[in-house]
Amino acid sequence: MAAAQDHQGDLDAVGMTTFRKSRTGAPAGFFATEAAGLRWLTVDDGPRVARVVDVGDGHLDLERLAPASPTVGAARTFGTALARLHDAGAPTFGALPPGAERGFFGPLDDPLDMPSGHFVDWPSFHADARLRPVVAQGRERGVLDDRDAAAMEAVCDALPDLAGPAEPPARLHGDLWSGNVLWTRSHDGGSEAALIDPAAHGGHRETDLAMLDLFGAPHLDEILAAYDAEHPLSDGRQDRVGLHQLYPLAVHAVLFGGGYVDRTRHLMARLGA
Repeated sequence: MAAAQDHQGDLDAVGMTTFRKSRTGAPAGFFATEAAGLRWLTVDDGPRVARVVDVGDGHLDLERLAPASPTVGAARTFGTALARLHDAGAPTFGALPPGAERGFFGPLDDPLDMPSGHFVDWPSFHADARLRPVVAQGRERGVLDDRDAAAMEAVCDALPDLAGPAEPPARLHGDLWSGNVLWTRSHDGGSEAALIDPAAHGGHRETDLAMLDLFGAPHLDEILAAYDAEHPLSDGRQDRVGLHQLYPLAVHAVLFGGGYVDRTRHLMARLGA
């Protein structure tokens, strides 16, 4: 999930068409959750998703994807398909994919628990299942302190005013930074985007879009334009990008410290002002 992370776990070739992700001592349910997420994200007319070949307690076998260069056309196709994936919906905000019992966010060597549940609206979900828990995780590790908790509480209090127009729960990838969008050869020999390493859940569609922007994605303007043409975005989305980036930035602060702590504090201060 971090800019410094590509795949989670160890990768090994399994034949010509499959590779294996594995790690001894992986958290219980980690690979089952990832497999459930990949299957849930596979929808008609949606983006290509890495196909699950096999899954066990300590491994996940996926189809091997041949690399290709991102193109403007492939980016536009991805934007349209991503909107259709989001429109497939979720039962509630905070819902996990069928077959997933726990949520995770982060690299396999140190994943954070990602709370789930069933929330009536996005502000309550975002406050109670993302922002407050990640501050608690940061305080447990000595990265964040009481002042950070107070600053995050101010953001939580402001969420109803910051969140923008209400929307139904979308079917999210959940960790859609550019490293989890692989540009691969399409079946017709061209290029297409394929999704890997999800933290899938029911959430706000602007969250996935903000994640694409967090570390930069190829042809992002084309992706967003095609997305907006398929399912127009609510007014003021650009003003809410930081709000949707706060949780992944805070996770980076908890896991990696350094400049991510300062970036998280600056963003909390701006949003909670």
